[in-house]
Amino acid sequence: MTRGIMYNFGDVVLAQVQFTNSLDVKIRPALVLFQEYGNIVVAGITSNQDMKGIPLPAKEGAYKDSVIKLNYIFTISENMVRKQLFVLTAEKKRIVRDHLMQKLS
Repeated sequence: MTRGIMYNFGDVVLAQVQFTNSLDVKIRPALVLFQEYGNIVVAGITSNQDMKGIPLPAKEGAYKDSVIKLNYIFTISENMVRKQLFVLTAEKKRIVRDHLMQKLS
């Protein structure tokens, strides 16, 4: 467990996530948006290239070419994080931030 570790915007973690179409919980990568009071708000990441979202190629740190799904944002407990995988580049963080702001406008 990673209790007590602080995660920041742009950290990509391996965490337990629940799928929207079932009660199944699986270990999957997720993008940290922010952490507060022991909870972490994350966006899902998928390797399904047919999904819409922000491309996250393997050359930027992903296990394989993936997509950041800003339409799949949820809160997990910090003890659901298994480990940190990598950190997004400054440019990719800017792109994510811009997409989030568009969705919130």
